Amino acid sequence: MRNVIFAINITLDGCVDHTKQVADDETHQYFTDLLSEVDLGVFGRITYQLMVPFWPEVAKNQSMDKASNEFAQAFDSINKIVFSRSLDSAEDRNTRIVRGNLRDEILKLKQEQGKNILVGGVSVPSQLIELGLVDEYRFVVGPIVAGEGRRLLEGVSLPERLQLKLVESKIFESGCVALRYLKQ
Repeated sequence: MRNVIFAINITLDGCVDHTKQVADDETHQYFTDLLSEVDLGVFGRITYQLMVPFWPEVAKNQSMDKASNEFAQAFDSINKIVFSRSLDSAEDRNTRIVRGNLRDEILKLKQEQGKNILVGGVSVPSQLIELGLVDEYRFVVGPIVAGEGRRLLEGVSLPERLQLKLVESKIFESGCVALRYLKQ
């Protein structure tokens, strides 16, 4: 069975707003390595439109630094699913839009052959966490107190407390800390 991995950059005070953080070379390398463990990315419309067409264009033009270009190539190479009721078409060749039931679709995907499934963003992952369908959590915690911005799991009501087990941690030169947790 494939695992669902939720990965996100987050500040010390729980802010997940991408405009409040800076991703450096080590962070891009960390997420590039993570993308090698998956063959499917799952996003909501907002996150998808933040990522596409930006990263596929970087992959095509190799227009950024080495770490960003490598991340772009890794991101561009995986298949993607976007859960959206409003998106008419996908800009990315590897993307499929799904309008159906999130729970049912993820349960079906977990049963398919393949590598792990990466979920990104806030809305879709929050729903999957609420449904108990996330198996692994990867947080890259930046040494920033944002003081404002969207928070992780804002408005989510968990049916019970979620107990996680820390299985890996890594400190970056920038002061970011990558934490890997498994659902117990």
